[in-house]
Amino acid sequence: MLLERTTSESKEKPKEQYVQSVFESIAGKYDIMNDILSFRRHKAWRKFAMRKMNVKSGDTAIDLCCGTCDWTLSLAEASATSNIVGLDFSPGMLEVGRSKIAKRQMNDRITLVEGNAMNLEYEDNSFDYATIGFGLRNVPDLKQVLEEMKRVVKPGGMVVCLELSKPTRQPFKGVYFFYFQKILPNLGKLFASKYEQYKWLPESLALFPGRDELADVFRQIGLQQVEAYSLTAGIAALHIGIKENQHV
Repeated sequence: MLLERTTSESKEKPKEQYVQSVFESIAGKYDIMNDILSFRRHKAWRKFAMRKMNVKSGDTAIDLCCGTCDWTLSLAEASATSNIVGLDFSPGMLEVGRSKIAKRQMNDRITLVEGNAMNLEYEDNSFDYATIGFGLRNVPDLKQVLEEMKRVVKPGGMVVCLELSKPTRQPFKGVYFFYFQKILPNLGKLFASKYEQYKWLPESLALFPGRDELADVFRQIGLQQVEAYSLTAGIAALHIGIKENQHV
């Protein structure tokens, strides 16, 4: 999910509650706004992530903050099993995802769950993969979410995060932040009638770890073989970590 909260309303509501209300309000236009705001690059980023993950037939996965289920569907296609879980805290987003799953005739492969990424109701070592796409910035405690992802993947399993990031090279860095600070909020107002939610996006990026810092968090929680990939000149980043195999 590419959006965040506003600074003014976040002071009045807990972050989780406010973000949930935001996504409920924009669920119907979420997909088209993602295309506009990322210049359709989010689809290419997800394909890159899938190539790096190399999901095999029969693999299991849980997709956190699954939103309208684009990544959940990709996982189900690659796995070809009924062991893919999409989890989100927004009933409205899940409803849009549910219709896409039905259209693709994948109801037998995907289970959608309304739940909290901070506290997964699954046993340890349940999945081969745990993914989160454009959702880590929206959670109250990103480290706790990553630790939950690590907990529910099997030894040798993969924790994967695809998220917006921060370009570091000029002049692109300046152009990028000008777009997000000056142009993006007006696009949000024009296409989704949501100005403040999109206005907060550049501020949320300022608070979110950069690519190298997030890779360090992956290592701090004990993930191994951590890889961090810069995408589209640093607009987004893919992070992958492996849960250590348990030896008897």
